[in-house]
Amino acid sequence: MKIHEYQAKELLAARGAAVPKGVVVSTAAEAVQAFDDFGGKPVVLKAQVHTGGRGKGELKGSGLPAGDKEGGLGGVKYLRKREDVARVAELMLKYPLVTLQTGEEGQKIQKLLVVEATTDIKREVYASMFLDREIGLPSLMVCAEGGVDIETVAHETPEKIIKEPVDPDMGLQPFQARKLAFALGFTGDQVGQAEAILFALSRLFLEKDCSLAEINPLALMSDGKVMAVDGKVDFDDNALFRHPDIAKLRDETEENPAELRAGRAGLTYISLTGTIGCLVNGAGLAMSTMDIIHHHGGSPANFLDVGGGVTAEGAIEAFRIILGDPRVKGVLVNIFGGIAKCDLVAEALVKAGREVGFRVPVVVRLEGTNVEKAREILAAAQKELPMMQTATDLTDAAKKVVAASKG
Repeated sequence: MKIHEYQAKELLAARGAAVPKGVVVSTAAEAVQAFDDFGGKPVVLKAQVHTGGRGKGELKGSGLPAGDKEGGLGGVKYLRKREDVARVAELMLKYPLVTLQTGEEGQKIQKLLVVEATTDIKREVYASMFLDREIGLPSLMVCAEGGVDIETVAHETPEKIIKEPVDPDMGLQPFQARKLAFALGFTGDQVGQAEAILFALSRLFLEKDCSLAEINPLALMSDGKVMAVDGKVDFDDNALFRHPDIAKLRDETEENPAELRAGRAGLTYISLTGTIGCLVNGAGLAMSTMDIIHHHGGSPANFLDVGGGVTAEGAIEAFRIILGDPRVKGVLVNIFGGIAKCDLVAEALVKAGREVGFRVPVVVRLEGTNVEKAREILAAAQKELPMMQTATDLTDAAKKVVAASKG
């Protein structure tokens, strides 16, 4: 689960991190009021959307270049004048923000964070907590070169990135925080300030079952203060039952409606950009299915795992979600019958076809317990469901669905 920047900063501040003053607004008038409340001093308007690269993004349809170009406007803008605050806030709230992570449609901006910018940033560094799967431990990762180009640094000069494993029971130790603060180039009073922010970052990650907690940039300001200028926090969905306070922070307007619908039905669904819908039981089998579709010249429209116990209700809802995507030109059903026997799956698929109606070709590949009985059930329903056909194996299924979707 993702949250907004302002929410991440609130969580960090509650654990002792220094963050800039900011006000969340949803109208241009509220943005101007925040500017006035800050004494008419410079502010930064920041779009509150669940995507990275906001500063380099583009407001689709505004006629303005991307934010990193001359005269450009994206999702982050430094402003000095009251009239500019009103104008820019209105544009941000009117046009969707397109970044490398949103796709061509962009993301509707519904909230802005107005941040007081009384001092300039002197230097930017990077800090994050993540689960290092190579060593099986949470790790604190820092880099003395932060900001919008951190991805470039990671790709071209990975030796500049420093990782420090953190014991999940003992937490970040003082000597570790101090070592990392020095590695980031902080000196004098700055070291203690940086340590406090690193401790806040690690505590948040461990206390709230985060999958990622990031500060980029962690900045040294011109007045000598060290502050978490930006924050990004993602949480492990499977642990949200332990954190009702975090679950309340969820903003469903930022999420894909089909993915939300699938989650409520107990399905694991991720929307992709292809034309072939996938209905599979098991994450590994789903990945293999998408790979073989690619291998035979197709492109998956989704990842959809219905789980080990496929029910008629689950299959029906899965087809409704898949067929609700207008890009889908064919569907591949790939089920390995184990806990859910193949004949029960076949009955569920036939029921789904009757209730939903297959408007595109559906290729079914079943294997496992009671597969012969399942094939008899599907064969008997062939006349009733002419858009459905069976496959002997996964290769056969992939070839058939790719050909059918193109036809």
